[in-house]
Amino acid sequence: MPLTAFTNTFAGNPLDRVSYKRSDPNWIDAQLADPETLAVALWNGKPLIEDAPGPDKALRIAYLPIGLAREVAGGDQRVLFLGLWKETAVFAIDLESALDPAEGPLSGFGRFEDLRATALRLPGGDAAILATAKSVFEWRRRHGFCSACGQPTLAIEGGWKRVCESCRTEHFPRTDPVVIMLPTIGERCLLGRQAVWPKGMYSALAGFLEPGESIEEACAREVYEEAGLITTSVRYHSTQPWPYPSSLMIGLICEVETDEAVADQIEIEEVRWFTRDETKKLIAGELNDARAPGGMAIAFQLIKAWAQEG
Repeated sequence: MPLTAFTNTFAGNPLDRVSYKRSDPNWIDAQLADPETLAVALWNGKPLIEDAPGPDKALRIAYLPIGLAREVAGGDQRVLFLGLWKETAVFAIDLESALDPAEGPLSGFGRFEDLRATALRLPGGDAAILATAKSVFEWRRRHGFCSACGQPTLAIEGGWKRVCESCRTEHFPRTDPVVIMLPTIGERCLLGRQAVWPKGMYSALAGFLEPGESIEEACAREVYEEAGLITTSVRYHSTQPWPYPSSLMIGLICEVETDEAVADQIEIEEVRWFTRDETKKLIAGELNDARAPGGMAIAFQLIKAWAQEG
């Protein structure tokens, strides 16, 4: 049963993470030795996928037998335990090389493609599994050395912890929380655009949550900093894991005091109010002078949710 009525792209991982099993090396070794165990492969951050039956251009994860996966990975330091699919263990391997493994040892198993470009063509559960692996592997690449003493770290507990060989400091994957919000007043909502975005694209405002700050406080701060508006109330919509490299997008809809918005000209070059009818046309791609963010972005879902409220 889903935890909420709405699941964003990259959320809804169907695997049982059985996190309490990770600390048992004998159990992890038994899963790695089980010929029924499966593996997901990522090469330079791109997942191994294959065509799927069904609608045109549908895709799915191309699973590997665990023995081949471990051989290609060159050791278990690049192997991550993802969880159980019913009784079957699922791992991921992190491959880094100039040569495409799909044209070498993994020939015939699938092809490596960019996750962001293919996410909406994958089943929701597959996209979530791959996002989990991508996020943890991005963390692995950045924590090969201890932040306390600078010595090398080793992966333990199925890849979910790294420990320093010298000072024994333990390191865990981090997730960076981001508030992303849709300011509203009456029958209008505010969207902004950054200079680097495609021409005509508008999206929700967003910013990182800071230490010692509540979600509501971060929302109010970012709305004021980026658009000069005072927030009067905040309500939650949903969250989205975002593996670029490892964020949690916290989707909010907020009310503001006035419509006197001014772009900060630092992060946001322009702000614009849209009526509810205009937002319906925006998400349908029917506004000539504006476009919405892509459908897999939580910003799109925030705009859509508010548009459909009235």
